[in-house]
Amino acid sequence: MTTLQTYQLLACALFCIGLTGALVRRNAIIILIGIEMMLNAANLNFIASWRYGPNPEALQGMIFVLFSIAVAGAESAVGLALIIAIYRYYRNTKVDQYHSMKE
Repeated sequence: MTTLQTYQLLACALFCIGLTGALVRRNAIIILIGIEMMLNAANLNFIASWRYGPNPEALQGMIFVLFSIAVAGAESAVGLALIIAIYRYYRNTKVDQYHSMKE
């Protein structure tokens, strides 16, 4: 039988993997994937807290997750559009080589 702590440990591991991918990698697409993994860890926490909470009949956890998925979808679309636009200009997706964007 799984408990809330098991789901929270899984979400923590998923969040740490996403954070490591977002901070360590230089490729913009891998950074975007890391951010998506962190959002999925938050979704897992929302669902687990809703399921093991005092009132699982209320759909508050599901509503939070639906909003989070909508935000993640919008973030992915805007992020990929920016990455594609930057790739067309620089012909590269490594974020440490975008020196003219610092000004």
